[in-house]
Amino acid sequence: MIYGAGSVASTADINNKTATSNSTTDPAAAQDRFLKLLVAQLNNQDPMNPMDNAEMTSQMAQINTVTGIQQLNQTMASMSSQFTAMQVLQGTSMIGRTVLTEGNTLGVAADGTHTAAFDLENQAASVKIQITTASGELVDTIDLGAGAAGRNYFTWDGKDKYSGDASQLRYSVVATNGTTAVASTPLAPHAVIATSSANGSLSLELDNGDSVAYSGVKAVY
Repeated sequence: MIYGAGSVASTADINNKTATSNSTTDPAAAQDRFLKLLVAQLNNQDPMNPMDNAEMTSQMAQINTVTGIQQLNQTMASMSSQFTAMQVLQGTSMIGRTVLTEGNTLGVAADGTHTAAFDLENQAASVKIQITTASGELVDTIDLGAGAAGRNYFTWDGKDKYSGDASQLRYSVVATNGTTAVASTPLAPHAVIATSSANGSLSLELDNGDSVAYSGVKAVY
């Protein structure tokens, strides 16, 4: 479901369906039907062979068990509906925000420069960013010097280095301590243009055409 103007109507439809389902699974209604059947059974029993007390007790225990299960199901359904409503609100609030997710594409800052981030597993004595085309052709190399463990950011003004479609550019991180490579995770900043929900999971549609799970977001701006 893509959240937009129609999301309210969709939520109403879900609530209507839930109300219809509750009319047939309501614990109170089920208990009322059971009691009516029990009274009818007692009224029509053979006076010479009345219902055994143990059998009646067993039937009462069964209806109590069924009623308890139905009440639990109703509680879970209510919690699920509330969770879905919270996701709708959460998804709507994300539209227009910029998120960091795993990826090696470049974001565009307000001044037209390109920006991205990366996580270093450990401190690195030397960190270099290689900007390439989608086909792997090297466009530029940025020497960032030493890098701290954790989140790092960089910007690149490639106006004089590349005149093509910047959305096709990629980057890679080369981090080392002497001759030892330091593991890194590239992160791409992109704006959220829409959100969707499926099977209880919130997904974000990004301005570069990608779709990512909300659970995969590393930071929100």
